[in-house]
Amino acid sequence: MACSTQDVIAAVRAGAEAVAAHREELNQLDRAIGDADHGENLDRGFQAVVSKLGGAADETPASVLKMTATVLISTVGGAAGPLYGTAFLRAATAVGSAGELDGPAVAGALQAGLEGVVARGRAETGDKTMVDALAPAVEAAKSAAASGAGPADVLAAAAQAAQEGAQSTEPLVARKGRASYLGERSAGHLDPGARSTALLLSSFAESARSRS
Repeated sequence: MACSTQDVIAAVRAGAEAVAAHREELNQLDRAIGDADHGENLDRGFQAVVSKLGGAADETPASVLKMTATVLISTVGGAAGPLYGTAFLRAATAVGSAGELDGPAVAGALQAGLEGVVARGRAETGDKTMVDALAPAVEAAKSAAASGAGPADVLAAAAQAAQEGAQSTEPLVARKGRASYLGERSAGHLDPGARSTALLLSSFAESARSRS
């Protein structure tokens, strides 16, 4: 079953709910190696996105993704706004004018999002960033899509890989961002960006599954 504009809207709403539910957890993770505001900033941004969902501009999956990107960039502080905003913007560009998204299109959107994050943040796998969750998610999504999976199963595969990727950041020493200033002291803490990435992908997958 293909993913419609309304399915994308539902997924973004689910993402906002997940961020709100885990806001304090994300703040706590960020308190250990950052500014203690990752959950607060991301929640503010997604609540602003939700307030604009369902408007006349939400005509295609791409328009929803583009609106999400621009709102996150303008409302989320720190590095998260530009990084998540770039990811959603690149995803919007990747899906183009399509009215519905199949499995390969969803995987392609995730791939484009990853490329945007890497280009913006100059991070790679192992740097203890959101890339550690997003990169394996993309590979899992592409593999699922290549086997003929639809959007819901592609997102489920991505979500599982993202969760494992996020967990893998705990023993790592940060090489990018504010956490890198701590050096060896950054080891032993889950990266908040990787965790929020896994949360969002899980919420997207659950939304897609419930609507498929």
